[in-house]
Amino acid sequence: MKRLTAVLIILIIAIVGGVLWWKNGVSAVDSKNKDSIIFVVAKGDGVKEISNRLKAKNLIKSRVAFFLLVRVLALDKEIQAGDFRLSPSMSASEIAENLTHGTLDIWITVPEGKRSAEIAQILKEKIPTYESTWASTLASQEGYLFPDTYLIPKDADIGMVVNQMRGNFDVKYATLDVSNSDLTQREIVVLASLIEREAITNAEKPIIAGILLNRLNAGMVLQVDSTIQYAKGQNKSNNKWWEPVMLEEYKSVRSDYNTYLFTGLPPGPISNPGLEALKAAVNPADTDYLYYLHDKDRKIRYAKTLKEHNANIEKFGL
Repeated sequence: MKRLTAVLIILIIAIVGGVLWWKNGVSAVDSKNKDSIIFVVAKGDGVKEISNRLKAKNLIKSRVAFFLLVRVLALDKEIQAGDFRLSPSMSASEIAENLTHGTLDIWITVPEGKRSAEIAQILKEKIPTYESTWASTLASQEGYLFPDTYLIPKDADIGMVVNQMRGNFDVKYATLDVSNSDLTQREIVVLASLIEREAITNAEKPIIAGILLNRLNAGMVLQVDSTIQYAKGQNKSNNKWWEPVMLEEYKSVRSDYNTYLFTGLPPGPISNPGLEALKAAVNPADTDYLYYLHDKDRKIRYAKTLKEHNANIEKFGL
């Protein structure tokens, strides 16, 4: 009888201990800590690996309890790959459920040289909360929407998006050595936006920068085709941007951005330049060239005089 009683007591202690362990193991790490972090589940990650990383990031109390919970709830096949916003205030079951509901954030890539209207199109396709008013807000930041890959919440508003992109620009711009440049930040961004659209390779960018500055210093018109393309906007017949410039358009496109008609830099950026274009704008190549063109093989051809430039046009069939 005494032995049976002892066994029952041990059993009860084990059950109570197990219940307490379980309740503690699946409870929130810190119910008051609402600070969220991005937790990434890669494609092919197993529950064991996910449990280990959740523990390492102090999002769960027990790896074993989380592993067992996912198995008991039959969620192991439901967990999705992606990026999730989690916090220590969430219980293990809340975290497990979150990992099955799709990502809260979206990776969005903005390539170099896009204009704000093109970026608006990218966001419209990706962000559920996109509104038509976003386009005008983005346009007001033309040139400062730094091209990069961003993790943007699905429920983001335009302020959040612009803060990410403009903040990234400010960080990148701060890395530039502008001490040798006579240009203002605005002028550097405008020049970089031209360079980004005109250059095909990064190696060309400092040379094109030098050529454009040579023309500015000589009081010549810049004659940059991409400024006319910017002024033309989108071709409504095929929804394309940056369409080739027709011969008559060099004079017929009446815009302050038409650098065939007006000297100096255009009144604002025509695209959103990347770091290499910005670097070229503040560190242009020291060159005697005044002209350039790309041949049909996309190779750049430079010239010091108009006669040489015209010869290149004739030689390369442009």
